[in-house]
Amino acid sequence: MTENATHHSISSFFLVGIPGLQDFHCWIGLPVCLLFALTLLGNSVIIIIIKLEPSLHKPMYFFLCMLAMNDLALASSSAPKMLDIFWLDAPWINFDICLVQLYFIHTFCIIESALLVAMAFDHYVAICIPLRYPTILTTSMGIKMSLAGLTRATLLVFPGPLLIKRLPYYTKHVINHAYCEHMAVVKLASANTLINRVYGISVALSVMVLDLGLIAISYIKILQAVFRLSSQNARSKALSTCAAHVCTILVSYTPALFSFLTHGIGKKVPPSIHIIFASLYLLVPPTVNPLVYGVKTKQIRDRVVDLFFPNKKISES
Repeated sequence: MTENATHHSISSFFLVGIPGLQDFHCWIGLPVCLLFALTLLGNSVIIIIIKLEPSLHKPMYFFLCMLAMNDLALASSSAPKMLDIFWLDAPWINFDICLVQLYFIHTFCIIESALLVAMAFDHYVAICIPLRYPTILTTSMGIKMSLAGLTRATLLVFPGPLLIKRLPYYTKHVINHAYCEHMAVVKLASANTLINRVYGISVALSVMVLDLGLIAISYIKILQAVFRLSSQNARSKALSTCAAHVCTILVSYTPALFSFLTHGIGKKVPPSIHIIFASLYLLVPPTVNPLVYGVKTKQIRDRVVDLFFPNKKISES
């Protein structure tokens, strides 16, 4: 066979799962399955309610619907293979399928971040310049912002699998992870991976710095506007509208930041802790987001009660 034909002679990778905790995989699979089931249920309910309720056909809920669909896709890209590893003892994954999983996981993560920025902008316009809200946050603008987030994610992540594809993989095939993650796959290559590492760090840093920066600017402006209000009741009402979004930001970015930082201080952090946080980053936000918005948003809360308990009415909060 030619060298080109055997450029990566390894046809499959072996996903370890949680390094050092293999004996507990059966038990670890239980919370993974529960989180995945809650993700499917919660986000499906959010999508259905927003579609059926005319009063929710607004930009903010359009972004929330997009977030729910992205959360479904993100969890579905990772959880089934995790359960294969934990419960079915099926750790092998085809080389190309691994690259596909890697591509979708990282793409959906970047889309998630873009949607959080869009929702922060929505809050900024609603609180700081409410009179211009209908003219700024139109349906057309919402669609354009969502497409911009999708396009950015697609273009940023696309080079990743291509750069990995050009690397030779001859001896190492064991991925110390529960899913195919960019840096974990790159480390196995039998060649210099400087370009891949620089690319991976550059994408992660650019997305995190830009998006967190835009969200921070939005909330600085929001807080300035809120504290200029004379009424305490008005302040509380304005801040309460942001509560669900702030919770989502904390749940999404905290494990992401930890996971990113452990690549720099990896030797000081046990591999099992790193993998657990990296997995929580994919499983917890999609589970928590619909619960947070279901509790914090009265219109959604009322519709959930009507949907599951048609004979009961929730009291005014």
